[in-house]
Amino acid sequence: MIRGADIVVKTLIEENAEIIFGYPGGAIMPVYDALYDYHDRIKHVLTRHEQGAIHAAQGYARVSGKVGVCLATSGPGATNLITGLADALIDSTPLVCITGQVAAHLLGTDAFQETDILGMSMPSTKWNIQVRRAEDIAPAIAKAFFIARSGRPGPVLIDITKNAQTDFGEFNYVPCLGFRSYQTKIEINKTDVERAAAVIDAAERPYVLFGQGVVLGKAEAEFKAFLDKTGIPAASTLLGSGALPQDHPNFVGKLGMHGNYAPNMLTNQCDVLIAVGMRFDDRVTGDVKRYAKQAKIIHLELDPAEISKTVKCHHSILGDCKDSLALLTEAVSQKSHKEWMERFRELEREENAAVVQHDITPTKVGLTMGEVIHQVNQYKADDAVLVTDVGQHQMIAWRYFNYKKSRTQVTSGGLGTMGFALPAALGAQMFDFSRQVVCVVGDGGIQMTIQELGTIMQTKAPVKIILLNNNYLGMVRQWQQMFFDKRYSFTELDNPDFVKISEAYGIKSQKVTDRADLNEAIEDMLIHDGPYFLEVVVEKEDNVFPMIATGCSVEEVRLS
Repeated sequence: MIRGADIVVKTLIEENAEIIFGYPGGAIMPVYDALYDYHDRIKHVLTRHEQGAIHAAQGYARVSGKVGVCLATSGPGATNLITGLADALIDSTPLVCITGQVAAHLLGTDAFQETDILGMSMPSTKWNIQVRRAEDIAPAIAKAFFIARSGRPGPVLIDITKNAQTDFGEFNYVPCLGFRSYQTKIEINKTDVERAAAVIDAAERPYVLFGQGVVLGKAEAEFKAFLDKTGIPAASTLLGSGALPQDHPNFVGKLGMHGNYAPNMLTNQCDVLIAVGMRFDDRVTGDVKRYAKQAKIIHLELDPAEISKTVKCHHSILGDCKDSLALLTEAVSQKSHKEWMERFRELEREENAAVVQHDITPTKVGLTMGEVIHQVNQYKADDAVLVTDVGQHQMIAWRYFNYKKSRTQVTSGGLGTMGFALPAALGAQMFDFSRQVVCVVGDGGIQMTIQELGTIMQTKAPVKIILLNNNYLGMVRQWQQMFFDKRYSFTELDNPDFVKISEAYGIKSQKVTDRADLNEAIEDMLIHDGPYFLEVVVEKEDNVFPMIATGCSVEEVRLS
């Protein structure tokens, strides 16, 4: 018989949790007291805000492929997790979040720091539960880990009352391997595979769109084998980046509002569209009423809810894409689509002349965001992790970062959470101190979670932070310029001295305003042994192109 708080920690250890990100408080204090005795078996990272804790857990999960864990107290501590929960749910990130709660006899009395976190988090979690007895803690945590990591991954929240943490109960850990009504393994229908293979073999202009499902399913090798055999052009979603090396001969670029020209334009010219582990997000489809109407659509997907949710598909293969891709590769014929591929390359050359050269070899006096990322490529390691915030810098970094390995892209995709990058980069770095983690942020987003510089200082995590500073909320300003007659309503920022702030946290820092200093500064940053903060002042009113405006078709993508 041990305290419920000790059961929490011992169960986390049994679930192979290596790191917890968290922030203590009254209702979770017994668990923190228990952690004191297990510091040699499980590491705790004290963030400076609960939102920082959950974003750090997300970064850790995205890079490691494991379940991220975070702790928070009741009331405001728990509510500060909501943004991260919503972010993790839409981006399929496995998390187990444990919150403290007031004692069971106080529930419903508006006790100090009591909130209905179950009700508030229900739409933002894959599963949540409140535990009121010590003996129920271990089964709840075991079930939470199973749900978080199985099937389509997602966040789980466990709310534990204070009396459950302080009462004694029997510790009897049993791993959860499944339970009634929750199906995690879908048996693939081989008839569906054969039908899809026949459609692919008959296609003259087939086209593959791939998303994060390839990464989550650990199907990178199977996906590459499919492309090698079929010769089909393939383009990635934002979160699919890295699932296929960018130097693969079939890779034709990136999809979506600020993706590449050819992948967007030719969506409406293919005759067969094969979607692998992606959900046809509106930023990919544009006007769905004018999206790939000429094509037969084949969807390989684990989650049945995604089939024909926004884009009607003609054939679907339900199941883990690691298995479905292997079966499909075996069923299709060896092919080559050289003429079709060349159409992608022609449009790629057009984009290169109209956009890329402007971004990476600019004629302007001021620095551009594109040339900064281009220079990072010259010095980064092949397995370097790119963590981005949300805005113009996010799209530019995604466009120009050279992805060569899987699990090297960490960003807030579906929710678009400003403030995500700094704590997420910390979490990614805590998984592996030996890997380069490059955190690219804007001057707006960094100020939402800038306090996490304190966590970087305390952990000495060697995160390399690049602040692209244009003194604007850049993406909103771009829209105001293009669609609101340059009425820049509350988007210009008067910023602090970021270098002084960073140096106050003991982080080596530098500010670059001149192109002549950029290369050396980036090299110095990446070889520095420890965290580094590099502020680069860029053009104030530079825009991100190509661009598909809201409500437009993918073939209405603009180069300027």
